Formats: sequence, structure tokens, C-alpha cells
Amino acid sequence: MHLIQRQEIWTLTLKGWGLTLLFILTTTLVFGLNLYSFLAVNNPIQADALVIEGWMPDYALKLALVEFKKGSYQKIITTGVPLQKGYYLAEYKDFANLTAATFIKLGLDETQVIAVPASPTLRHRTEATVIVLQEWLQTTELNIKSINLYSLGPHARRSWITFRKYLHPEIQVGIISIKSEDYNANQWWRSSEGFRSVISELIAYIYTILFNILSEFKKL
Repeated sequence: MHLIQRQEIWTLTLKGWGLTLLFILTTTLVFGLNLYSFLAVNNPIQADALVIEGWMPDYALKLALVEFKKGSYQKIITTGVPLQKGYYLAEYKDFANLTAATFIKLGLDETQVIAVPASPTLRHRTEATVIVLQEWLQTTELNIKSINLYSLGPHARRSWITFRKYLHPEIQVGIISIKSEDYNANQWWRSSEGFRSVISELIAYIYTILFNILSEFKKL
């Protein structure tokens, strides 16, 4: 009884391994150079309202105000969950109201900004904010049929996917992403902040895609 046998197999030559390695390195390089621009997507539309993710830094809010003034928006809508630090000392308890107050301090008329805060949550915070926004849009007397979502850097694509998931097609959703001032977006891999931000958002983006696919399967 034969327990082993001789078998001929195909394998790469040294030149073949070299070309394979070169292909992998080239693909990785091209992917890395374009990763930031893929995640930090920009696709603005003619919109009725500008929706601001309230967790963004003040410099981003100043740029959002510039976008609001140059556009034909009816309102700025701020979203956000409760503050995670300083809650007991802060006058404003959530990012939505804090950001709305910041816009007013920067000179925006208080009638032009609306805060739509979300409840506390440990998971899926972007999803929590858009669900509350969806409910508000369904009940408001304002005729808002389109929005531009204003986000920061590589977080933009994930937020855009989530907002479109809940608002589309009743509400058209565009996206505006601004560059982070914490690192060079063109060479994000050269700083720990940039590397951490882009890679974590890539992982979160993949998770969001997989989560949405699983959710659709559960509906079947």
C-alpha cells in the first residue's frame, strides 16, 4: 500500500518571484498614494441645507461658514452626540448645540442654524446622528430635499455612505470634505497622526460596507 507519491508541481522562478514582488509593491504604492483622496471624497450638489458633523475642529467650522455664505443654502444643520469630556462643566452638552453656538459666535444669524443632537451611544455614532436627522427632516416644516454633508478628511466617505443609506432617495446627499490641518494630506503616511487617521478610517469604511451588506441579508 502506497502512502506517498511523487508529484510534479509548478512554482515561480527567481525572475517570476521578482516580478510578483514588483507588482505587489507597485500596487501597494499606487493604492497608498490614492487612499486619502478616495476616503476624503468630494461630491457637492446644489443643496437646500449644509449639514455639519459637530465633532470637527474650529478651523473646519470657519471653512464651513465660508461654504454656507457662498452657497444658496437655507440653513446650517449641526449634528452630534453628547460630549465625552467636560460634559458636567460645559454650557452645551452635545456637539450639535456646541457647534451651533460656535457658528453664532462667528457671526451667523441664530435663525440660520439648527442643532439636531443625538442620544448617547457607544457604537455607530454617525448612524445615530443621521437617524435623528432623518426623523427631524420628516417632521420639519422646512422644505429641505437636498443637503451637502460637511466632513473632515478621510472620514467623509464613510459618513456619506451612512447618510445616503438613511436619507436617499427622499433627500439628495452631497459631500464636502476638507483637509485636516493636523498632517499633510498628500503625504499622510509620514506622520503618526496621518497614518492613524487614514488607516483607521479605511478599517472603519470596510466595516461599514460589511455591516451594510449583513444588514441587507438579514432583511431577506
